[in-house]
Amino acid sequence: MFRDFPLAMHKDAQIASEAAQCAHDQGKFWEYHDHLFANQRALKAENLKQYAADISLNTEAFNNCLDEGKFSKIVKDDLQAGSSVGVTGTPAFFVNGRFLNGAQPFEAFKKIIDEELERAGS
Repeated sequence: MFRDFPLAMHKDAQIASEAAQCAHDQGKFWEYHDHLFANQRALKAENLKQYAADISLNTEAFNNCLDEGKFSKIVKDDLQAGSSVGVTGTPAFFVNGRFLNGAQPFEAFKKIIDEELERAGS
């Protein structure tokens, strides 16, 4: 599951998160997400709308979604939910309820997954 966690230090993070949810409405969350990460220095509303056109979204529906703030509350709720369980930055991961903070190597995930599988088998 992917949850939004727009960091306050990134002034355009909230609207970029909302835009990604608007893209999700049209079944292209990951494609849009990848476009955002490839263009992290240009996340103003006009850029976000152009990225929607770039990936062939229905731009009228996308623009309305973004302009109306359709996902503003959902993104803010995700941020609050993450904060309430100790998330302070991104990336943050939970594997069967166990918290992994920050970018982690494969081995860190493997260790937790193996421990959880062993625990489930007991």
